[in-house]
Amino acid sequence: MARYLISFPSGAMQVTPEELEQASIDSHEVVRAAKAAGVWVFGGGIDEDVPPVRVHADGSITEDTYEQTRRLEGGYTVIDVPTRAEAEDWARKIAVACRCPQELRVFMHDPES
Repeated sequence: MARYLISFPSGAMQVTPEELEQASIDSHEVVRAAKAAGVWVFGGGIDEDVPPVRVHADGSITEDTYEQTRRLEGGYTVIDVPTRAEAEDWARKIAVACRCPQELRVFMHDPES
């Protein structure tokens, strides 16, 4: 089994308010299907109204972030499936439900997680 990240930035979802309501219904249906299939690990959207903080190795906290992740936003799903083809199929289902393209990435294997 491998864990995959399926994601999209907020700006990729170009829908009307009416379409957004149906997209929400459809995406929750995919979530329920993934849970029923036993592949769901986690999902959710970044709350873009809450600014990020960085917790440093010395324990201090600053109100900033890494330059590379400054625009971390949008929706994220983590699934655990045996093949990339199955991950692509779930990404396809999410893309259809959310009405926008999804990015698919694989997490490196970590025997402790």
